[in-house]
Amino acid sequence: MSDDTAAEAADDVAEAAVEDPGPEHQIRYTAIVAESKGDVILHPSVETYLGTIPAAHADGFDQLIDLTAVDYLTYAGKRALPEGIEAGRFEVVTALINHQRRERIRIRVQLGGDDPTIATAFDLYPGAEYLEREVYDMFGIVFADHPDMSRVLMPEDWVGYPLRKDYAIGSIPVQFKAASNQR
Repeated sequence: MSDDTAAEAADDVAEAAVEDPGPEHQIRYTAIVAESKGDVILHPSVETYLGTIPAAHADGFDQLIDLTAVDYLTYAGKRALPEGIEAGRFEVVTALINHQRRERIRIRVQLGGDDPTIATAFDLYPGAEYLEREVYDMFGIVFADHPDMSRVLMPEDWVGYPLRKDYAIGSIPVQFKAASNQR
């Protein structure tokens, strides 16, 4: 995505209608803003994530620091979310930095468990390519329009996603050299 396209996307995001988050919340790049231990956290929906990323990039957040996911299957009520944000089974967390202003933001997007899909950040942040593949490989979260949505850590024929909370723990036998089975 070119800088002009990113700027246009930022303008579109600024003009986009956002549900009223209530008087206690601020909006930045169409996302509800929260704070956690001094860090700025943005909470866009899956639909507005594709607008939030270019808007942040156009505002100087030119480096993607990290992109990961969390499976909250067994911890559904154990996280703080702003009012108006519905918790999903999965959460994609993207960390960006603005070097000129020495500012960091974290973007947390809630995804359902049935068909977790979100837009790729690859067009603006090429470094996201590997990180998104890793999240796909471990959690099964698909990044739409990613140039190579394939496994990166597990073998191509692997069945399942090892970091999901409902992934069955395998019973791979471990052999220890010179260990006795006798007591």
